[in-house]
Amino acid sequence: MTRTPHDAPGTPVLPRTRPERLVHLLSRRRYAFLALTLLVTIGLGAVGTGVFGKLSGGGWTPADSDSARADTLLREHFRSGSPDLVLLVGAPGSVDEPRATAAGRRLTERLRTDARVRHLDSYWPDADPALVSRDRRTALISLRLRGGEHEVAATAEDIRRETATGTAPLEASAAGRAVAKRDLEKQSRHDLVRAELIAAPLVLLILVWIFGNLLSALLALSVGGIAVVGTLAVLHALTGFTQVSVFAVNLTTALGFGLAIDYGLFIITRHREELAAGRDVRQAVLVSVRTAGRTVFFSALTVTLSMAALLVFPLHFLRSLAYAGMSVAALAGLTAVLVLPVCLLVAGDRVAGRRGPPPSAGVGGAGVFYRTARTVMRRPVLTVVMVVPVLLCLASPFQRVEFGLSDDRALGAASPVHRATDVVRDDFDSRATAMASIVLPGLVLPGLTGTPARSLDDYARQVSLTSHVLRVDTATGSYAGGRPLAPPTPASARFSGPEGGWLSVVTDAEPFSAEGGALVRALRAVPAPVPALVGGDAAALVDTRAVVGERLGSAVAIIVLVIFTLLFLFTGSILVPVKAVLLNLLSLTATFGAIVHVFQDGHLRWLVGDFLVTGTTDTLLPVLMFCIAFGVSMDYEMFLLSRIMEEYRRTGDTTSAVAFGLERTGRLFTAAALVLAIAMAAMATSPLTPLKLLGVGLTLAVVLDATLVRMLLVPAIMKMAGRANWWCPRPLRRVHARFGVSEHEPRAAVPGPPGPRDASPGERAGGGESLDVTRA
Repeated sequence: MTRTPHDAPGTPVLPRTRPERLVHLLSRRRYAFLALTLLVTIGLGAVGTGVFGKLSGGGWTPADSDSARADTLLREHFRSGSPDLVLLVGAPGSVDEPRATAAGRRLTERLRTDARVRHLDSYWPDADPALVSRDRRTALISLRLRGGEHEVAATAEDIRRETATGTAPLEASAAGRAVAKRDLEKQSRHDLVRAELIAAPLVLLILVWIFGNLLSALLALSVGGIAVVGTLAVLHALTGFTQVSVFAVNLTTALGFGLAIDYGLFIITRHREELAAGRDVRQAVLVSVRTAGRTVFFSALTVTLSMAALLVFPLHFLRSLAYAGMSVAALAGLTAVLVLPVCLLVAGDRVAGRRGPPPSAGVGGAGVFYRTARTVMRRPVLTVVMVVPVLLCLASPFQRVEFGLSDDRALGAASPVHRATDVVRDDFDSRATAMASIVLPGLVLPGLTGTPARSLDDYARQVSLTSHVLRVDTATGSYAGGRPLAPPTPASARFSGPEGGWLSVVTDAEPFSAEGGALVRALRAVPAPVPALVGGDAAALVDTRAVVGERLGSAVAIIVLVIFTLLFLFTGSILVPVKAVLLNLLSLTATFGAIVHVFQDGHLRWLVGDFLVTGTTDTLLPVLMFCIAFGVSMDYEMFLLSRIMEEYRRTGDTTSAVAFGLERTGRLFTAAALVLAIAMAAMATSPLTPLKLLGVGLTLAVVLDATLVRMLLVPAIMKMAGRANWWCPRPLRRVHARFGVSEHEPRAAVPGPPGPRDASPGERAGGGESLDVTRA
């Protein structure tokens, strides 16, 4: 028996599902509820603004890795490792001239007596040759500061500002991780404001064009505002327990407005269709919650659980972005299905606008999306053969990906911190790079105290024989090529202490390169008197890549399982979830290939904005993009499937159902993709390379998904599958009958191997076995 997708316009619509009953209950006190929502949003906004002073610029490496432990021991017990602040002090002539020397000593003494400074290494007064440039016009002062991460960053900023003047005839500039973190946070906040100023007017104009009136556009934007404000408050609360990355706020804004406007578009569009069909406002709201609201719920749940997959990585950077993505997706979904329907009740028929709903394919109003679907389904194999090679071509550069980690170059070429660090790279001896953002390998030997000096001497000789090692310095002297280079000096005492000892390794290998990784593995293989810990940037990259590789399979498995389970519960089909996962993997691989081509190889910088080419791709950003894009792409999949299933339930014809579904949702998900792409592209205007890469990558992923995948590959593959789209084994059919929560009722094929063709009218009348997925 043919059933309509929902109650006919002439019949009363009663609340049947829990969301409908809740909306019905809230509607009785609609003005009080909206006033309370406004007050809570204002309160959350006041709390959320406090997050900006508590964000972290770190969290890119595992906190319990060998490299992290080594760097902690170097910093806390040996006054070494990466300094918080490095001052590059330049003189008009030589730094050894009397006036420059006197000014340098005064500056050094002033900083040495500063209560905020824990330890200081300066060219003055000992004239350490490692702390002066080759042309002897610039010297270094390296500082380690007291306090936690935020106190250190604030102190570094104060010292940078204080030394910018009053040091004549010297001129000081700053490098080091503390000022890099401070600049990263400031630039991130500046980029957030700029992205909002760029995206908000464009998004509003697009929404007004789509809806035909300002009120509907503002209602859709309000969903995003509530979700973003609430998430900022959640992130502020989380800073009391864990590190929250500076990029979490940028992701919250871009993803929050993109998702929330998607959800608002879907519900408002469905509400307008019901109004146009003759329902009154209350009936239209309830039907919209019952149909579109259910799709929004599944979509928000999918994005939330996809972002939760990032929690398997023991990296504060990814985990804080997971918290941001989970919070904003969940709040966007809740706001769309609870607050927005009440707003529509208050707005009445003023949201109807001038534009009617998209033409219905089933009534003969064939629009551009209907014609596209019909054209594709006439030649489905040809479409697949033409589109898939394009995606594979885009994906091909991913074969040569070289992974690295972000350093000062992520700040951009105009950054003073990057320019200062480049001076150290180019003009100083290789030992001095340990005084800037690049950390040379350090071999820490905890518990070395009491070990004979002969053992340390032998170990240092063996380390100096390692490929790419230029020199080794330790308590027993300096070594090169397996031989002593210099005897120990009074300064060598810094290589030993109550906690053990350590060795400084000077190398010519770039930290974020294959040679750097090979060096770390070789150093770890050298037999040591006691278990050795290798620190430095190269070791941090090796440890990060190891933990990402170890946990990546679990994250992918979680996402695939979530997508498959939710789509199965949504559709009652086995093939549809498999198709969705495979197409997502294909489009995302194409995106990753394009990212390597642009950001690793340096092509098309004129198109995406200038950035520094390092020859590597950040290890963590593809993982983050994978989780975000996989979840977001399910938005469009579920929007499209919901209308395809609705028509298939009515007619039993896959071909007409796909054309109808694409016609009904094509303009909708195209507009939603455009809105999300604008939000992500606005983020890509940042000079910060991680934000630019993330923005460009997600923009491309959304565009590919909404065009090549959703408009071409999905209709082609569903046409090729025919009635097999809705096939489900009997045991799983019983599972779906109990737990499925879709509103629609597609028909399953008869038991046995499904054929590729659609069911005939006779089969639709009685030959097939109905798969009921209408449980709420």
